[in-house]
Amino acid sequence: MKKLQLYDTYTRSLRDFEALNPPEVGLYTCGPTVYNYAHIGNLRTYIFEDILRRVLTFNGYKVKHVMNITDVGHLTSDADTGDDKMEARSKLTGRSAWEMAAYYTDEFRRDMARLNILEPTIWCKATDHIADQIAFIQKIEANGFTYRTSDGIYFDTSRLPDYGHLGRLDIEGLQAGQRVEMGEKRAPTDFALWKFSPVDQKRQMEWDSPWGVGFPGWHIECSAMSARYLGPFFDIHTGGEDHITIHHTNEIAQTEACYGTHLANYWMHGYFLQLDDNVKMSKSSGDFLRVQTLVDQKIDPLAYRLFCLSALYRAKLNFTWDGLDGASKSLNRLRLAVYQAGPAGAVDEDYMERFTAQINDDLNMPRAMAVVWDLVRSELPPSTIKATLLMMDQVLGLGLADWKPEEVAAPAEIQALLEARQLARKEKRWADADSLRAQITAAGYEIEDTPQGPRLKPRAA
Repeated sequence: MKKLQLYDTYTRSLRDFEALNPPEVGLYTCGPTVYNYAHIGNLRTYIFEDILRRVLTFNGYKVKHVMNITDVGHLTSDADTGDDKMEARSKLTGRSAWEMAAYYTDEFRRDMARLNILEPTIWCKATDHIADQIAFIQKIEANGFTYRTSDGIYFDTSRLPDYGHLGRLDIEGLQAGQRVEMGEKRAPTDFALWKFSPVDQKRQMEWDSPWGVGFPGWHIECSAMSARYLGPFFDIHTGGEDHITIHHTNEIAQTEACYGTHLANYWMHGYFLQLDDNVKMSKSSGDFLRVQTLVDQKIDPLAYRLFCLSALYRAKLNFTWDGLDGASKSLNRLRLAVYQAGPAGAVDEDYMERFTAQINDDLNMPRAMAVVWDLVRSELPPSTIKATLLMMDQVLGLGLADWKPEEVAAPAEIQALLEARQLARKEKRWADADSLRAQITAAGYEIEDTPQGPRLKPRAA
């Protein structure tokens, strides 16, 4: 079997995957900031991470998957200015920040279920781990990497010679051409570890700390919670491409200052879903496509999952309704290939070897899907195709084994015609059977003969 290789953003290279403590694999995926619904662009990243987890499991690893929920500390500006996104959204909606966080967390988990994304082994909310974050900041402070301003405790990036390596940041260029609001920061790359609450107002989410009442910066939660659940150096950290230059860069800085490691052995990033005009979807704009949008359009969310498999996870993917329609038809074809095949037979080892070679080549799902379609078009027995597809679906995650055609509640007289046709076929009265089929068709229904018996469905327009 081809050895699993993954693209590591930190080294900008394709690397053979070697677990730190096989067969265990520690996987940390940056979760949502729960101030709004997730859009399908966000969810493309979670589909990529789900494929990664399934491929690791397929290769015999036991994955401990940790995902955070950011429910405090993510400011409206990455320059550590502006309001907390949770507090700002709370003012707009009239709901408390706590109620809003619970609601959007539930909605995110609902979207995950609709897309057949496996739930993490451990969910961890930022607000449940304030003590962990404070303790982490104290260690960074004790090691001499912090300074205090009037609005918070900041990380001094000048103390780390390799700061910004993940994003290949031009630190000197950033300093020379700085356009961010500096405030009391010493450098544009410095970032908040702890922010003080405004003196003239009480925040909904604030805590006592050794430095004063306030709340954690956005980046510290991931360093603190990943260390708690996976240790100070674990196997794989993932997220969206937008995390490379700021959020993940700052996570690494914090953990280097605290433990002397760069947090994860492999860094992997999913790239944006773009609209027709090559503009990425923006959660903060409030104008985006949700999973519920697809459901309202009578589109199975799993068609969107299949659509995402048409491109490499680290390549941008352009969203079109035509492309999604094609994915819907392809999904239906795969489902019927499994449903109509009858009992599963033996798995075809040659096709599985070809499929495995592609998924182990840095999750090359477009080429893996080419193997899938070669299998579906092959002259292998339907039972073999079914068994092999079901094994492949352990990685694809399309739920092929669980799908059944939607039952159509046809009128009683149409059901009676169907039963009469069945009797005619049993008695080999073929002319009567054909006549009854014609009557059913004229009434607006089609008959689909399956191994489980005939079923009715509305005739296509």
